[in-house]
Amino acid sequence: MPPVFVSTLLRWLLSAHQRRLHVRASLWAAAVTTLVLLGGAWLVVRAEASAPHATITSFPLGVWWSIETATTVGYGDMYPVTAWGRVIACVVMLVGIALFGIVTAALATWFVGGAARGLRELGGTLKRAEHVGREDASEEVRSLHERFDRLERLLREGGGPPAPR
Repeated sequence: MPPVFVSTLLRWLLSAHQRRLHVRASLWAAAVTTLVLLGGAWLVVRAEASAPHATITSFPLGVWWSIETATTVGYGDMYPVTAWGRVIACVVMLVGIALFGIVTAALATWFVGGAARGLRELGGTLKRAEHVGREDASEEVRSLHERFDRLERLLREGGGPPAPR
C-alpha cells in the first residue's frame, strides 16, 4: 500500500481538475524528481557505504547529497567515489536539470498564455469595432449617394433650389 502522500499526489495529478498541461507536467516532474532524489539517495548510500574514503554513508547524508546534486549546487563536501555512485550522480544531475527546464517552461507557458488571451480579446474587440465602423461608413456613403442623386434629379428637371431673394 503506497504512503498517503503518494496516493494523494497521484489522485490529484490524475484528477479532472488539473486539465492544464503545464500544471500537470510540472507536478509530474516534481513527483518523478522526488522519487529520483530519494531513490538516488538510497542507491548511492548502498553503493558508497562500504567504499574507502566514502563521504556519503547514511540516508540523511544521501538525501542532502542528492538535493545538492540535483540543484547543481555541488558544495563538494560529499561526492561519490565508486563507479556506481558516479552513475547514480549522473542520473540525479540530469533529472535535476530536466526538472528546472520543465518548471521554467511551465512558467513561461503560463505567462505567454495570459498574454495570448489578452491579445485574442483585443483582436476580437478590434474586429467588432471594425465591423461597426464599416456599417456606419456604409450608411453614411449610402446617405450621401441619395442626396447627390436627388440633387442631380433636380438639376436635370430644371427645378433647382429656389433663388434667394
